[in-house]
Amino acid sequence: MGVGGRLLQWTPFAAMIMVECLDVGLSTLGKAAMERGMNHFVFVVYSNALATLILLPVSFLINRTTRAPLSFALLCKFFLLGTLGITVMQNCVFTAIDYSSPTLGSAMNNLTPAITFVLAVIFGMEKLNIGSSISQIKVTGTVLSISGALLVTLYKGIPITSSRIQLSPSQPLSSLLAQTSNWAIGGAFFATASVSLALWNITQAAILKGYSSQSTILAFYCLFGTIQSAILSIIVVRDSNDWKMSTDIELISILYSAIIGSVVSFSVMTWCIKRKGPVFVSLFKPVGIAIAAFSSVIFLGETLHIGSVLGAVIIGIGFYTVLWAQSKEENAKGLQVDGQSLPSSEASPLLETIT
Repeated sequence: MGVGGRLLQWTPFAAMIMVECLDVGLSTLGKAAMERGMNHFVFVVYSNALATLILLPVSFLINRTTRAPLSFALLCKFFLLGTLGITVMQNCVFTAIDYSSPTLGSAMNNLTPAITFVLAVIFGMEKLNIGSSISQIKVTGTVLSISGALLVTLYKGIPITSSRIQLSPSQPLSSLLAQTSNWAIGGAFFATASVSLALWNITQAAILKGYSSQSTILAFYCLFGTIQSAILSIIVVRDSNDWKMSTDIELISILYSAIIGSVVSFSVMTWCIKRKGPVFVSLFKPVGIAIAAFSSVIFLGETLHIGSVLGAVIIGIGFYTVLWAQSKEENAKGLQVDGQSLPSSEASPLLETIT
């Protein structure tokens, strides 16, 4: 296999790590905007409306000759995607961040792999044979990843670095991880968002089986999600001043959420789901807590504790254990198609679509 083939193999891995890094940035900016008075329901509407304005024209320009016709049933599926991914998930996430902090969000995100794995087994997208060593390894790796994430969150241990940057308490970013009021409420909203994200992954995978135009799916997903969130916001947001937007951190966070959080992140996730399936995408969620822990040291000047390091190591072990098991399983399936052996490059799970 040439260099180009090897790079293509590793592209989904690098892409999902990038998505997790971008998500940490989105949570931080979103929290900063809400500390300045930005209403979280309005935030979701504005960011997705901007994403829709970007994605709709692009989808019609790119696929105007090759796109399959849009049926009513297909539009209903897009509507469901918007409900799960925006109306429920995004509103729950930013409501939870408003009540708690991005740190709790990074920890609760680790519910997603387990939920997605269970749903994928239920819907027949993932095979689980308890008697199989491969299945046992996958389950063990998932448990390790979640356990490592919980360790990062719940156990600090002795500090191994000292803060070199002293942030003023008056700065919004300095209190991002310290705002723990209504922690239980925030945790409940994050748990709901994790379930919704797992359902979104499964639904997206099912739609991609019969409709391959990713840009069209994302465009209508954002459109329907924007409409639903706008209706919800009109109902729950009573103060008309909440719809006003300043030109500093609020505008920056909306632009970041629309362009990076919606257009880039969801495009990458859709691409990875199409090639590797919903479980593969959800497995990267435990990596987010490690990214959040170390980025807080770099950007927020926080102290790094031994618990963060140990947890990150356990996450890495569990993460690569599951990926190794999935790779072995998919390679075994790919080596024979219609009774004929395939070269290893053709059987590579990284190049396969969902079967």
